[in-house]
Amino acid sequence: MAPSPESPYAASKLAGENYCRVFSSLYGLECVSLRYFNVFGPKQDPGSQYAAVVPLFVTALLSGTPPIIYGDGEQSRDFTYVANVVDANMLALSATGVAGEVFNTACGRTSTVNELLAKLQGIVGTSLIAHHTDTRAGDVKHSFADISKAEGALGLVSGVSLDEGLALTVDWFRS
Repeated sequence: MAPSPESPYAASKLAGENYCRVFSSLYGLECVSLRYFNVFGPKQDPGSQYAAVVPLFVTALLSGTPPIIYGDGEQSRDFTYVANVVDANMLALSATGVAGEVFNTACGRTSTVNELLAKLQGIVGTSLIAHHTDTRAGDVKHSFADISKAEGALGLVSGVSLDEGLALTVDWFRS
């Protein structure tokens, strides 16, 4: 899709990508923009105001607290494990002919928030029922990354699946 930011945060990210493209074109500054989609993994701070849904769900489930879902939980996201993002960064560092380009960094698959919770409940071994609350203002209903450009130009592959990444994340939070 053509970028059409719907929040100041999204507009600032697009502006940064444009600065990189222009600096590459005008001044030969070799830079690549990577768009990270819903990164999760060990060491995420569930207490941060920017906490992602995975550490929030994991810590809630491990403590026996019903997790909170904003809206109906049918919003979908392309979740990617942190090791996949590290791989994308390393590939972008060594790629040639990609200066000024923008690449989606994700798994290229979506899961709803409800599906994510069900997977985590299975890993943790609980069936806590989520508490649903109002949808957050400005929350995007569906987010899905087309990673074909990154696969072709960078050789990106998602080495760690969603299920593997969730299990590794739960193991870290348990320890």
